[in-house]
Amino acid sequence: MIAHVINPGTSGVKLACAVIEPSANAALPGQLRVTLTRDELGLTAPPTAQDVPELVRRIVECTREWAAPDAIVGRGGLIGKVSAGIYAVTPELAAYAVDGERAQLPGNLGGPLALAVAQVHGVPAYIVDPQSVDELLPEARETGLRGVRRAAQFHALNARVVARRAAHEIGKRLPESRVVVAHLGATTSVTAFEHGRAIDTTGTGPDGGPMGALQSGPMPTRRLVALAREHGDDRVLQILAAESGFLSLAGSANLKDLEARAPSDPEVQAAAAAFVHQVCKAIGEQTGALGGRPDAIAITGGIARWDDLVDRIERRLAWIAPVLVIPGELELEALAEGAGRVLLGLEGAIEWTAPPRNAGT
Repeated sequence: MIAHVINPGTSGVKLACAVIEPSANAALPGQLRVTLTRDELGLTAPPTAQDVPELVRRIVECTREWAAPDAIVGRGGLIGKVSAGIYAVTPELAAYAVDGERAQLPGNLGGPLALAVAQVHGVPAYIVDPQSVDELLPEARETGLRGVRRAAQFHALNARVVARRAAHEIGKRLPESRVVVAHLGATTSVTAFEHGRAIDTTGTGPDGGPMGALQSGPMPTRRLVALAREHGDDRVLQILAAESGFLSLAGSANLKDLEARAPSDPEVQAAAAAFVHQVCKAIGEQTGALGGRPDAIAITGGIARWDDLVDRIERRLAWIAPVLVIPGELELEALAEGAGRVLLGLEGAIEWTAPPRNAGT
């Protein structure tokens, strides 16, 4: 099976031609074999809905030498609170993506682009595990203050494919497993998967998660209130999500630079110790959300390539469960595998319905 993959971002549209083959392991039919040929369209500015026709033209031109696709799959954006899975892209879903919640997010264009390109080829279009996946347990939503509830904001696409791969590594299917996934990069999130469902998460950005290359990590409430009073709400949210973490503590968010400085730089050493401590606490917290001991702990994201930090985390947590390292982001692979599960009949595509008017994510 062949799927063309479209993942729009702020500075470019990542593309891939995915050759998808069935699993070689009959006991794990979801362990698909995927080979990607990659390309990328550079952008001079973040894409908007008005750019879709020109982007479709460029995508079709860029991919015209690729094997004819059986499906087109794009990144899913904010389409209302939905369960995880593969969604068939309809004109209604595409219209909601570019008109609905935070329509300016590049990820919202994944569905509309997939649908338009699929119409050129006469094949179906899908999105996989969109950004607004929300399967939290009811008790995980509550905060202890009436009317204030938590939403499932985490690295949904990458976390789920990593959870699936971690389960396969230990010889299980994801629906049979308990896995904690720590996505560690510029921003972070740690998420508990119980039998395939993301039942709880630390959140990400200013809403939670341990510190990252740019993300602050948990903040004392009184200091947070004081910062908001001093700088204003919008400015504080920007600081917490994009100007904190290693950048604030060690003066850099460049992981290669930080790793090179670590042996001799006390600032990097102190920041690294705080990072390891926060990550281990967050993984322990999400372990406690599960109904039993996890089968695996998976570490992913860009910081998973920093061997010393990963080794320190593993030494702290190996008593809980096997620690698997799956570095980087597997978004293109996740999209291709999702399309493959539908094309191979392993999973059905979900029919999307619009959320009630004014419903949030």
